Amino acid sequence: MSPFGCWGLPAALLALFCCPGSGEVFEVHTYPEQLAVKPGESQFINCSTSCAQPEAGGLETILAKTLLKSGAQWKAYLVSNISQDTIIYCYFTCFGEQRLTSLNVSVFYPPTQVLLKLQPTWVAVGRPFTIKCHVPAVKPLESLTLMLLRGQEVLHNQTFWGTTDGTQGATATHNSTAHREDGLHNFSCQAILDLRSLGGKIIHSVSEPQMLKVYEPRPDNQMVVIISVVSVLLFLFVTSILLCFVLGQHWRQRRMGTYGVQGA
Repeated sequence: MSPFGCWGLPAALLALFCCPGSGEVFEVHTYPEQLAVKPGESQFINCSTSCAQPEAGGLETILAKTLLKSGAQWKAYLVSNISQDTIIYCYFTCFGEQRLTSLNVSVFYPPTQVLLKLQPTWVAVGRPFTIKCHVPAVKPLESLTLMLLRGQEVLHNQTFWGTTDGTQGATATHNSTAHREDGLHNFSCQAILDLRSLGGKIIHSVSEPQMLKVYEPRPDNQMVVIISVVSVLLFLFVTSILLCFVLGQHWRQRRMGTYGVQGA
């Protein structure tokens, strides 16, 4: 018979509601108390009780399980091929009363790819540029933080909210203005998946570093044209003045020569 009742609840859970016992005080525990695993992983789970002589006990789960060892007050299992979020129940019966505790299992997908993009990669001092970081698939999204860095300096960090039970992509964008010193540092993106609230640890992933090419701005083309035109006009103006002066001097000398001949 299936360990799960007609409502999909473990038989142990149904027994707790349907069959109250003598009221003896005892506790049921699991180790670990929470579990965060990658898809397909297997984990050891210990189910124990404070009852000195339990009548029965075990682990209820939809996952494949193997009893490895057991004692009077504990049972050790290997739960295999964990592929989805689920709840595992540990139960014991003592003096006719059954108690249980639950273990939440969360399947996570770490940020294995962290993609950083600088746009543009060549930029003039004082001009805007964009830093964009993308993680294609991660779970749970609400445990993710993306940090955009210039060297060791944090320029921007962003957290997220999950909307589905599956994997989701995440993107963080930061707009900045180029400075001369920006060309001296690597830009990078760090993805942090904090699973401590789910019984896991903090997972770090970092993008490949990228450099920003920063150059001094060139004069505006329109200004260059204006300066060139003004220079040419100034040159023509000065040349025309000089030409007028030379021609005037030449004309004056001719007139002076003519008057000299007439006087003689």
